[in-house]
Amino acid sequence: MNDSQRREEMLREMGISPIWRLRDAPAAEVEAHASAAPAARTLNAEEPSPQTARVAAPSTEVAAMDWDSLKSCVADCTACGLHKGRNKTVFGVGDERANWLFVGEGPGADEDAQGEPFVGQAGKLLDNMLAAIKLKRDANVYIANIVKCRPPGNRNPQPDEAAACSPYLKRQIELIRPKLIVALGKVAAVNLLGRDASISSLRGIVHDCGGIPLIVTYHPAYLLRTLPDKAKAWEDLCFAVTTMQGLQSMQAAAN
Repeated sequence: MNDSQRREEMLREMGISPIWRLRDAPAAEVEAHASAAPAARTLNAEEPSPQTARVAAPSTEVAAMDWDSLKSCVADCTACGLHKGRNKTVFGVGDERANWLFVGEGPGADEDAQGEPFVGQAGKLLDNMLAAIKLKRDANVYIANIVKCRPPGNRNPQPDEAAACSPYLKRQIELIRPKLIVALGKVAAVNLLGRDASISSLRGIVHDCGGIPLIVTYHPAYLLRTLPDKAKAWEDLCFAVTTMQGLQSMQAAAN
């Protein structure tokens, strides 16, 4: 099976072939798709809304941790009620010096059992989405969640639960120093940006997350339930690629 056939098989798995098909000249097609996407607008970071103002600032201790200390701290964490029902904490996985950081909302049953994010059907779709733009987990990609423990019944994390985990995620971001963050779903976007808004209003925009560009797209679990929005998610991925290319070009010019 050649590369073209493998890509087509991955896209069929995502349920988007032939609309999302990539040709042998990916950069040109990515730019073409991105130009058809909603016009990009750059927003500055906004002040937290009253709803998100409850999120606690990282403690001095967590803010100074290295990777090993941070992983150990998360494994033993009892800062919120989610720890009572967990099997394993889900710290995150991938390249700890990655340019790309993908953030979801929280672990599901498969993730809770294995201790790794995005390992169920949603994880399979995420891997295929990454492959469609020539990325893969562990290779210049890091994957994490807003919370490290599974919310019961796979519900959304509550504000106090997200607040308890926010120092850990913030420290991960500081250690990774990604060039671009991709928020997967509204829960991730709202918590990272510190304001409430709909997915439709957040897509197609380069946001600011503590000085790091951030792009919003749909959560893979949502895409499994809402197949027509996979085409919109493809636009977001193309937009993310062209944004990364622009960031790398600016860095090269600065050097």
